[in-house]
Amino acid sequence: MLNIEALAYIVAETTDPSQWQAFGERMLGMQSVPADGGVGLKMDGRDFRIIAVRGASDRYLASGWEVPDRAAFDATVAALQQAGVAVALGSAADAAARKMSAIATFNDPAGNRHELVYGYTGGWTPFVSPIGVQGFKTGRQGMGHTVLPAIPFEPTLALFRDTLGFGLSDIFNFKPAADAPDIRIYFLHAAAGRHHSVALAEMPSASGCVHVMVEVNALTDVGRAYDRLQAEGVKLMATLGEHENDRMTSFYMMTPGNFAIEYGWGGISVEPGVWQTTQTQQVSIWGHDFSVGFR
Repeated sequence: MLNIEALAYIVAETTDPSQWQAFGERMLGMQSVPADGGVGLKMDGRDFRIIAVRGASDRYLASGWEVPDRAAFDATVAALQQAGVAVALGSAADAAARKMSAIATFNDPAGNRHELVYGYTGGWTPFVSPIGVQGFKTGRQGMGHTVLPAIPFEPTLALFRDTLGFGLSDIFNFKPAADAPDIRIYFLHAAAGRHHSVALAEMPSASGCVHVMVEVNALTDVGRAYDRLQAEGVKLMATLGEHENDRMTSFYMMTPGNFAIEYGWGGISVEPGVWQTTQTQQVSIWGHDFSVGFR
């Protein structure tokens, strides 16, 4: 049974929260707010969807997965424990820092940290972008998606599919070079039906994340962000393009957390339990030159 609704938020570790504040406001067009001793970035009515907490490094720290109620929370914790996963129930203060009623943390077999939460307790105020972004697609589908390193691949995939109940939206066997082995990238959806809320990539990532995606409500805002990237001197990680699997029109840029953000528009939704898994033949229909990120 699929209890997890969506990716509610992500957590980054930062040596300097002001870098995330500047990046969030001037590049992403989000509102910055104080959060958990660092800075939060607001994308919608919730207090924040991205949290950057002060620490010893600049990296991705955790993915926040939201379930609809206490019964689903308890059932998911029990399923994880039955699968042999060590789960730590957080304190009331831990939950309050995320503006949630309860929180539990666990690591997947690849070492990625996850936070299971339910019951948003924060405020609900209108989103007003400091630079005029018209809004982000969030709501029940959460803040977007995250792509995580998954080595070992099979047990990590099994945790998400068999224990957490994610559905498999798409399979991509990526061949980086003619003589190189395939790199598996599997795209999985949660109950709210965003094409994928998580993708598992059979590759290492020193920052703890391959990329995170946020989706704006207007294609114009993708183009304006592309212009801002050049004006702000932010590193481009992939040029503008349209993905084959979720039809997202987007580009990629580096964040202060040393992982990329995909800034996009137009991603499709799926119907859990009905959607038939597809197999992508190419990364994108057009564009998305990822070689720029290695220059």
